[in-house]
Amino acid sequence: MLTDNLFKGLLVAEGAAPIGLSYFLLCLGSALLIGMFIAVVYTYKTSYTKSFVVTLATLPSVVCMIIMMVNGSLGVGVAIAGAFSLVRFRSIPGTAKEIGAIFIAMGAGLATGMGYLGYAFIFVLIINIAILIYTASSLGEGASNQRTMRITIPEDLDYTDVFNDLMSRYTSKSELLSVKTTSMGSLFRLTYDILLNDVNKEKEFIDELRVRNGNLEIIMAKQASIPNEL
Repeated sequence: MLTDNLFKGLLVAEGAAPIGLSYFLLCLGSALLIGMFIAVVYTYKTSYTKSFVVTLATLPSVVCMIIMMVNGSLGVGVAIAGAFSLVRFRSIPGTAKEIGAIFIAMGAGLATGMGYLGYAFIFVLIINIAILIYTASSLGEGASNQRTMRITIPEDLDYTDVFNDLMSRYTSKSELLSVKTTSMGSLFRLTYDILLNDVNKEKEFIDELRVRNGNLEIIMAKQASIPNEL
């Protein structure tokens, strides 16, 4: 009967073994547990949204389902791999950590979908322990006096040397990273990478800059607080 084949695959290729319901539930449940663990680790010392965390928690189970449905078909597998490659073209730019978490979830989903549940759990456990250690350590952190500064100036102000004396007085290093026009070209937005001589004089430095740029917008931020778009 038709109902007897609902869990055996109506379109299973000749010679291919159908997926048992118990095997399917075991793999899917494992993928959900792994996804939840990945999502919890991701939130450690990270700014996040609920929608992304929920998506991250369910992604391994989605990948697991797709891989099980491929059921060894090379052609379908290649097509799915091509679809997965589109994940980097999300409409909203992501941080390096977000992209990494997505690929970890995909890797775990692939492993569970292929039936390697033990390897999937070991992989996720090891990689997330490493992430926790790296996040808690000072690896990759900039100096405490390092800042990314964004200054908005009017178009008639020559930005090439207007702040040179202030940079020499308040910073040990300053580099102009980018110049961008805003407000129909009537304003320039400058982005600097700087090292402050004295972090206690940061406000004094900003006040001096406000005098030069006509009290337009100034942003002074630690590099870790600015999204690293890929």
